[in-house]
Amino acid sequence: MSIAFTRTQLILGGARSGKSAFAQRQAEGLPGALLYVATAQALDGEMDDRIARHRAERGARWQTLEVPLALAEAIAAHSRPETVLLIDCLTLWASNLLFAEADLTSAIDDLTAAIAAAPGKILLVSNEVGLGIVPDNALARRFRDMAGTINQAIARTVDSVVFVAAGLPLVLK
Repeated sequence: MSIAFTRTQLILGGARSGKSAFAQRQAEGLPGALLYVATAQALDGEMDDRIARHRAERGARWQTLEVPLALAEAIAAHSRPETVLLIDCLTLWASNLLFAEADLTSAIDDLTAAIAAAPGKILLVSNEVGLGIVPDNALARRFRDMAGTINQAIARTVDSVVFVAAGLPLVLK
């Protein structure tokens, strides 16, 4: 199912909800070059395999850029009217920021400014992690709070927001 695309779109959903596949279909339905901006880091063999599998599934039309932290800079450097950026995912970016002990407020401010200034189309994928139980430890609660803060800031910034559950998109904004 396709949803009308605006210049910037946030796609939210739970783990294995179909959000990344939906975002990829949205991007592939647009004209122009496709750039996949990956925030994942291959820290173990399983993640190496997962990254390789996802890269192969995207096909030859896609270029890939690995950006674990500097998303604002990547958007500024690569956004063009003729290019579609798919950033997957903000949740992994949040964990990268957490472990790098980065300033969350500055990172969010930089990212929202880059999105607003970007001349090209941007799709951003993120997990909605606030629908479950309250985590039982401080690190997990901090991560959940960071992800929620990022999602809210990006949702305010982008033109449209889609929530995906069981592979089905629901337009929120």
